[in-house]
Amino acid sequence: MVTAPSLHTARRVAAEVPDPELPMLTLADLGVLRDVRLASDGTVVASLTPTYSGCPAMAEMRADVAARLRGAGFAKVEIRTVLDPPWSTDLITAHGRRTLREYGIAPPGPAPRRTPGPVPLVLGAPRLAVGCPRCGSADTEETSRFSATACKSLWRCRACREPFEHVKEL
Repeated sequence: MVTAPSLHTARRVAAEVPDPELPMLTLADLGVLRDVRLASDGTVVASLTPTYSGCPAMAEMRADVAARLRGAGFAKVEIRTVLDPPWSTDLITAHGRRTLREYGIAPPGPAPRRTPGPVPLVLGAPRLAVGCPRCGSADTEETSRFSATACKSLWRCRACREPFEHVKEL
């Protein structure tokens, strides 16, 4: 049976796993790592929530967390995908938001609040005010709804003329 100090170790090891698409952040920084616990048989169970349902990096995240836990000496590891509650950009930690900005990626604002029931049809992307992570100017424009990954969009600052990515509010 794994002891309580080992649970602490398992949580620390899982929390240090970098995101495969944003390697300057950990899965814990992004709020993707939801839980690490011990099952009654001593299995370390880590729960992950994808940033969106079609996230192509989930297989890599699952494999990375399992490999890191096994590398730390945990023989029995189970990785679970948890879809409810869904991931939200509100789960990104303050440290994660600072790190995104330091790497030239505009962190998301608050996630949109949704009421229960059917989602209304909205034509066109909502108009956002995204500050430039380099100079801080609000005089920016979206140049592409998609960037290197589907969860980011590409923007340009009119003040400093630098392009930057923005993590979309989800």
